[in-house]
Amino acid sequence: MPITPCRPKWKAAMTGRERFNNQMHYRPIDRCFNMEFGYWDENFQQWPIFIENGITDNDEADIFFNFDRIDVVNGCIWMNPPFEKKTVEETATSRIIINSDGLLAEVPKDAHDTIPHYIKASVVTPDDWKRVKDERFRIDDPARRIDIEAIKKTHPPDRDYPLGVDCGSMIGKVRDTLTFEGLAYACYDYPKMVEDMVETCCLMVEHFLDQVLGKIDFDYASGWEDICFKNGPIVSVDFFRDVVTPRYKRIGDRLHAVGIDLWFTDCDGDVRPILPFLMEGGINCLFPFEVNSCCHPGELLDEYGKDLRIMGGFDKMQLGKSPEAIKKYMESLVPYVERGGYIPFCDHRCPPNVKPEDYLYYLDLKEQMFGMK
Repeated sequence: MPITPCRPKWKAAMTGRERFNNQMHYRPIDRCFNMEFGYWDENFQQWPIFIENGITDNDEADIFFNFDRIDVVNGCIWMNPPFEKKTVEETATSRIIINSDGLLAEVPKDAHDTIPHYIKASVVTPDDWKRVKDERFRIDDPARRIDIEAIKKTHPPDRDYPLGVDCGSMIGKVRDTLTFEGLAYACYDYPKMVEDMVETCCLMVEHFLDQVLGKIDFDYASGWEDICFKNGPIVSVDFFRDVVTPRYKRIGDRLHAVGIDLWFTDCDGDVRPILPFLMEGGINCLFPFEVNSCCHPGELLDEYGKDLRIMGGFDKMQLGKSPEAIKKYMESLVPYVERGGYIPFCDHRCPPNVKPEDYLYYLDLKEQMFGMK
């Protein structure tokens, strides 16, 4: 059934596409671009506003809250076929599974949102990687061919919303394949293997981009690179600079050649040690910018000026405290929304400890402060 929005769309004098591009390029806007990153799975099971209106996932929630539309085109840029997902063992409280990246993992039986406990990876040694690479990373895989006309039909040239092109992951998915500990060891035990994994990721993305760039008019590029935690990057800064950044540059050259000058990547944790090398590679926007493991978004926006943009950065801890805490934090973001290059929303998926009434207050306050006056 069609979803009925629970609130009117913010008033507007521009299209969402015009607004997004202007805001990210420090040009005049009618109001702030209105978006959110989404919600934990538990929110859809616990929040009455979702349960009573049949809202079951983040795509439905975006429609329900009437956010500005933003979309992205993806390609087959990771392993294909993925490993078959299956349950290996069950206990009273957990399941041991094989996931799509080939990891043996323990997950809670009630399926609540949490990071799995990884037990064993399918790729540990160079021989493991050679086998998986030969079986699952073929450039000539038919699944990697892109249907340009289908994309144009789905996202016509006269669309009124911003459209991005996915540039994937150079090292984050390598981390997913090897595990946190596995990557840490492999950088020292098998550095050539890890670099070949990064190179393979880059080749997959380049193959996709070479099919779509120049044929679809994209507004931005996106990526996913969860390679940091609260103490900084998982890999050494030298490794990141010498192995990962050169691959970013190759992708960045392709993007810049067709006029794409906004590229964000989703990287949780404290990105500050590697930020200069993200930017050197062409990534100039951070998303969703976790505050507590890094800093207030204003600190980096002040430091890097208009060379950097940020999307996100509203502290989820304040969102879960009280309306007073929400207002105080929102007020701290005003100068950065006003200067441009910054779109505020929850600094990860909104957790279920946030009260639905406080979340609605947050949405109302955001409209009052950053919508059309």
